[in-house]
Amino acid sequence: MPATEMQQLVSLCQRRGFIFQSAEIYGGMKGFYDFGPMGVELKNNIKQSWWKAMVYQRDDMEGIDGCTIAPAVVFQQSGHTETFTDPLTECRDCKSRMRTDKMKDPTVCENCGSKNLMEPRNFNLLFPVQVGAVEGAQSLAYLRGETAQHIFINFKNVTDSTNRRPPFGIAQMGKMYRNEIIARNFIFRVREFEAMEMEFFVPPGTDEKWHEYWLEERLKWWESIGVPRNKININDKPKEELAHYSKRTFDLEYLYPHGYDEIEGIANRTDYDLGSHSKNQDELNLTATPITNTRSNAKLTAQNAEGQHYVPFVIEPAAGVERAMLAVLCEAYTEEVLENGDTRTVLKFKPHLAPIKAAVLPLARNKPELVALAQSVKNTLQKLGLGRIVLDTSGNVGKAYRKHDEVGTPLCITVDFESLEDGQVTVRDRDSMAQIRLPIAALAQHLRGIVEDAA
Repeated sequence: MPATEMQQLVSLCQRRGFIFQSAEIYGGMKGFYDFGPMGVELKNNIKQSWWKAMVYQRDDMEGIDGCTIAPAVVFQQSGHTETFTDPLTECRDCKSRMRTDKMKDPTVCENCGSKNLMEPRNFNLLFPVQVGAVEGAQSLAYLRGETAQHIFINFKNVTDSTNRRPPFGIAQMGKMYRNEIIARNFIFRVREFEAMEMEFFVPPGTDEKWHEYWLEERLKWWESIGVPRNKININDKPKEELAHYSKRTFDLEYLYPHGYDEIEGIANRTDYDLGSHSKNQDELNLTATPITNTRSNAKLTAQNAEGQHYVPFVIEPAAGVERAMLAVLCEAYTEEVLENGDTRTVLKFKPHLAPIKAAVLPLARNKPELVALAQSVKNTLQKLGLGRIVLDTSGNVGKAYRKHDEVGTPLCITVDFESLEDGQVTVRDRDSMAQIRLPIAALAQHLRGIVEDAA
């Protein structure tokens, strides 16, 4: 059964090295988290799965990796300096700050119950930074609040260097920063996080078809990493809630322990962004109204079969890595009562996402010949390139099984004294706990089948 309370995940993630509060030894920094040995592997595996699905398995996609800082003009032209805001109120009594659009009653303080609240005001989420030694308007820049803008401002560079023409996409993963008023719900709403974002450029008039197409593609991917469709609500956002650039947006909302909340947005951004970053906007016949007085020197257009220039529409599926990670943890989390009455906690990850793919356990850690054989088995499996394989020399196989259940390791492989004689090992399956004897020579094929077949 998936996790029903956030504290179940918080406790497990701290205990088993998935997620730590950043700067914890100094009291922590709210809205910032560090990812431990298990967490970094899970994050990387989720990102690799996304990149594989979005780039490697398609013939209409390119990737980039843009800077996390951009000059202020980029975000002025994109509209973020004016519209990238949340409504903020503050309690005059307890000094708590709250987002009024997330409050059950925007007239009552969520912390102390007071009705002595300040008038709401718009709070910009961008983090400003000064670039260079001299402060001033010319050196003002921002940490990016979305990865999309570096895709748009590199549109011409990508098309010129790859000869791509719509329909095609540009994918990017990387850090983003949002100065959230309230960071809450563990890693769901934080101030530094990673995005998996793609901009798919299409001819005007085909955008609605592609928007529906990408909705289905993204639902398939969530299923492939263990997040079922029946846990995802598709919110076709009403017009009054759309972002300034959006013609239509589907919010995919997953049932987290704190309730349904956004796990991915799939937006039809029209020609707003390429138009906003282009010069001579009055010559482009734009459908959307971009920011005016652009200082870009580029004309971000494509050509149709007749050689006519046009500004492509853009479909954008954008997901947060941390939110994906939290959903995967929720779905994998399982508490089971065993036949002997004991309970075990196990993370039933899809094998290709598991932080550790297999653990090799010598039955006795003080027997050099067992440790040496276990090390040899570990080295052989590591060379398969399937992910992390570990040598666990704790010496207590039962405790090792429980530990690896809690971090989601699909297979535990025990090297015992018989292994020295017959060249076979005991292989334990995480989910069924069934054990079989296999020749060491057959382990590679067995592990590859489990990990790759589930990918």
